[in-house]
Amino acid sequence: MDMEQNKKTPAELLGEKVLFKPENNTILMTDEEIDEAFRYCEGYKTFLDKGKTEREAVSYAVSLLEERGFSPFDPAVKYQPGSKVYLANRGKALLFAVIGKKPLDQGVRILASHVDSPRIDLKPRPVYEEAQLAMFKTHYYGGVRKYQWVATPLALHGVVIKKDGTKVEIVLGEDVGDPVFCITDLLPHLSQEQNKRTLADGIKGEELNILIGSRSFRDDKASEKVKLNILGMLYEKYGIVEADFLSADLSLVPAHKALDVGFDRSMLGAYGQDDRVCAYGSLQAALAVENPAYTTVTVLADREEIGSDGNTGLASHFLEDFIADLASPWGIAGRTVLNRSQCLSADVNVAFDPTFPEVTEKRNTAYLNYGVCLTKYTGSRGKSGTSEATAEFMGKIRGLFDREGVLWQTGLLGKVDQGGGGTVAKFIANLGVDVVDIGVAVLSMHAPFEVVSKTDVYNMYKGFVSFYKDDSERL
Repeated sequence: MDMEQNKKTPAELLGEKVLFKPENNTILMTDEEIDEAFRYCEGYKTFLDKGKTEREAVSYAVSLLEERGFSPFDPAVKYQPGSKVYLANRGKALLFAVIGKKPLDQGVRILASHVDSPRIDLKPRPVYEEAQLAMFKTHYYGGVRKYQWVATPLALHGVVIKKDGTKVEIVLGEDVGDPVFCITDLLPHLSQEQNKRTLADGIKGEELNILIGSRSFRDDKASEKVKLNILGMLYEKYGIVEADFLSADLSLVPAHKALDVGFDRSMLGAYGQDDRVCAYGSLQAALAVENPAYTTVTVLADREEIGSDGNTGLASHFLEDFIADLASPWGIAGRTVLNRSQCLSADVNVAFDPTFPEVTEKRNTAYLNYGVCLTKYTGSRGKSGTSEATAEFMGKIRGLFDREGVLWQTGLLGKVDQGGGGTVAKFIANLGVDVVDIGVAVLSMHAPFEVVSKTDVYNMYKGFVSFYKDDSERL
């Protein structure tokens, strides 16, 4: 090794000391490590397939937590080190904690991600008939590019609450033999006028109508025979009537499963990876670190894709209240815990796409296979709508990752004046917590089929584990 060092030029030796050169994971990782990353992603695929809505993701996470000894949170209990608790918020968001050895007044470690994704929701009165076809009227949720959702198989997921309080769960379109649904589009022969629209308006919101049936009810005296036939089938199968749609959370999501991408299977494609890739990593990290020094608090939030508003989003007080309730039996104020806490806001970032290089700035964007991405700030244009991690906290996390062998990179969400976006980081920072954004780079973000690197996914998980295991003093 010394002989090799002596052969290097002064420039090469200095470059090794002072230059920052992220490298490709698949070069730096051993074959055994890559195999482990691939194995990890098999469990992640299952999570994606079983958790296509926030309700399903929370339900699946709770089942895993209970298998590992987590119990429902009781604010009256003075939890001791090693205790494992969870709190589900209306079945759409989830908090769970492993009580650490250090007192709560020294702060906690928080991993915060979200489990909602862009999708197509049903309107309160969705069922109608036109030209002897039964249809659903819809309202898209989150930042969708509407043209991507037409002429593709969709599955129906969600719950219906009947007026007597009975809950009916529906998943249709996922199993072999299930029917699927779709949004129709114009044929190219007749699309001359549609072709004149901008891409943003190529398909309009009111044109996202779901085709659900075409068979008529056999009764000459009935009007809207196809609608009546479909409602009759829904009543027979699920016991629901048209008015029950008024108290329902029903969505259309892509019907395909999570799939390997590429001849080398190095990538994973699926719906909803923003942000369930981080949610799964957070969940697995919490399960892996059973006796932490600092209490670990994992958040799977709802509503992030539409601004985090509402009582299951992180603009509400549910995280703040949970921390307060956790600390109260010890006579500690919740704000004391939060002001001494640290958080990784676990959300994805854009991956450089060689087909569309003009929207990103190459020196400050993330690349597939270059590791988990640390993002100092998000926001748009003049850093609007973001919390920015302090230099101190950025330094701590990158030092931690280097010590623990976590492969990482950095990146921003596009060029300065191109657009941008936000995460839940600012809502947690507003509570007095040190926060930095972290996640994997994604191709085709918000599309029905998003693509990530398997080695990035695994390094993110390793980073989360190292954060939860870290016992160093707060900043």
